[in-house]
This record gives sequence, structure tokens and C-alpha cells, in this order.
Amino acid sequence: MAARPQAADAVLALALLAVGLPELFLSHRSAEEVRYFAAPDVRQAVLVSAVTLTLALRQRFPLATLWIVLAGECLLSAWKYVPSIPDLVAFLVAVYSVAAHRALAHSALGGMVALAGFNALMIVFPIRPTLLNFLTNNALVVGVWVLGRNLRMRRAYFAELEDRAARLERARGSDARAARIEERSRIARELHDVVAHHVSVMTVQAGAARRIIDRDPGGAREAMSTIEEVGRTALSEMRRIVGVLRTDRDEQAARGELAPQPGLGDLGELLDHVRETGLSVQLWIEGEARTPSPGVDVAAFRLIQEALTNTLKHAGPQARAWVRLRYTAEDLTVEIEDDGRGTATIVADNGDKPGHGLVGMYERVALYGGELRIGPRVGGGFGVRARFPLSA
Repeated sequence: MAARPQAADAVLALALLAVGLPELFLSHRSAEEVRYFAAPDVRQAVLVSAVTLTLALRQRFPLATLWIVLAGECLLSAWKYVPSIPDLVAFLVAVYSVAAHRALAHSALGGMVALAGFNALMIVFPIRPTLLNFLTNNALVVGVWVLGRNLRMRRAYFAELEDRAARLERARGSDARAARIEERSRIARELHDVVAHHVSVMTVQAGAARRIIDRDPGGAREAMSTIEEVGRTALSEMRRIVGVLRTDRDEQAARGELAPQPGLGDLGELLDHVRETGLSVQLWIEGEARTPSPGVDVAAFRLIQEALTNTLKHAGPQARAWVRLRYTAEDLTVEIEDDGRGTATIVADNGDKPGHGLVGMYERVALYGGELRIGPRVGGGFGVRARFPLSA
């Protein structure tokens, strides 16, 4: 019914008639009613039914509904019929509908006309109402109109809240997309350096093989094997670059960053720098260390760097951190945990928006087919856990 308001209004009108028409013919008439009013008949029943059924159009045509109901009330009064439950309720519902479904100008006009017509009908009523009845009836009409206006304003307020929430959600999505694009560009620059290094090795090895192929075929074959191995690695890294958009500024930055990218081999130096800031950091390495691909090496290092940076920013001055590397035959698991203030500070500092650093973590791990979990630790603090497959 909520999705089909006209059908709901039709049901309301039929329910009023089902209750009101039997009451119209079966109720006991007082002596004053017999003296001043005509007896109920088919004409009154038809007119009351027409007035009440008009409520089916009250939301689509509220002003027209009010005019029809007022006209019907005037005819019933002119023909000396006793007011009945269906037509009185229909009048109040029509007043409410004008206030709830039309702008202020139209609803005010409808309310004033309805109040004026209602008072005119009371003045010509054969039985003179008392002052209390007069004031009570006017207060009822005005109250119904005010109720309709308040509900209209409330609906408008909630609609504005929903629209504002939708705009904020779109803005948050735009921020996240911008962060992902920025992080992908950064990853692309790092992969650019890795691939450029492999291509340079291939070029040197090919030149060496060309020079010694006649006098040292074995050395040339070894150089060619090296070229094949390095070429496969370069192709694997190139596949990860495909689809990453790069702007002109990113291209210039990639050409300008000539220093080699850090990896897990530089982890000790990173932890030393972090300890100099006052954060206590411990490192555990489990399993037999294996050399990951250059891209995974850079991604794992950057993940640890970003996680420790978040710890420095959000965990508090007395926090401690742990870094754990776990090697297996198939994958590398990286865990960074702290016992600081956890997600409460991160949410407060970021205003309920995901930080660019967290978005970058997801992008890096997903780029290499890994899995990432970020969240609070049991017992307090914050944890980051990533798994990188070692196979290409």
C-alpha cells in the first residue's frame, strides 16, 4: 500500500463507507433531528458515497478533493440532511491532505477556504452550536491543517538528510577513488624502476654474450640463460603495470626517481629510524627466508613502512610495535601490530573517512594477488596482516 498510495486511499474511503452508511440508516434519531432534518434516503447515501470516494484522489489532487468535499457538504446542508461520519471525516482528511501535499501558498489558501466554509455551515446549521462547540470545532480544523504542515516539513527534512548523506557518500567514494589512482601511479613508478633494472641487465648480458660467443660458447650460453631468467621476471612485473593509469606528471616523476627502490633487505635500517623516534619495535622472522620477486619485495617493505607510520601517528607515546615475517614454500606473511589506542584514534583523526595510506595498502597487496586484513587487535591496539604469494 505504501508503494500505491491511491489504492490505500481508496481502501480508506471504502472503510469509511462500510462503517458510516449503516450507522446513517440504523442510528436512533433524536427529536431535534426529526424536527429539523430530513430523513436519510438514497439521495443522501449517494451524495455521501461520492464525497467519501473522492478521498481516493486526495494525494494526487488535494485541492480538487477539498473543493468537491466542500461542495458536497454544502449540498447536504441545503437538503437538510444530518451530517454523517463519512462526510465529516472526509472533510478533515481533505484539509489534512491540502496541508501535507501542497506548498505553503496553496495549503494556506485551502485551509482558509475550508475554515471559512466550515464556519458558514455551522452558522446556517438548524441547531445553534454552543460557544464551546464552536471553538472546539474550529480548533479541530486548524489542528488538522497544522498536523499536515508539520508532517510535510518533516518529510522535506528527512529527504534533505537523505540527499545530503548521498552527496557525502559520493564525495567519500570520489576521495577513495582519487586515493587509489594516486597510489596506483606511485606503484607504477616503482614497478617502472624494477622493470628498467631488469631490462638494463638483459642488455648488458646480451652484449657480453655477443662478444664472447665465438671464443667462449659456454659463457655465452650462461649469459643467454641469465637473459631468459631476467626477461621472465621483467615480463611478470610488466603484467602488473598493465591497466595502471599514469599522468604526465607521473611519467616525469618516474624518470626523476633514479634511486633503487627499497626492499625487505632494508628493513633493519627502517626499524632503526623508527626506534629513533621513540617507538619500541621488535622484529621476528619465521621460516626459511626466500627471495621474493622485486615487486613483492617493494610492496612488503612499503606495507611495513606505512603501518609503522600509522602506529607513530595514532598509537600514542607509550605504544610498542611488532613486525613479523613468516616464510613458507608458497607465500610470505607480513604482520605489523601495536598495543596503542587502536581504531578509535584513527577514526577520530580521519573523520570517519579511510586514509589514503590504508587505501594504498589494499592496492599494493591486491596488485600481487595477496590478501590483507586490517583492524583492531584482541586486547587493544591495531594490527595489519598481509599474505603475498611468492610464485608469479
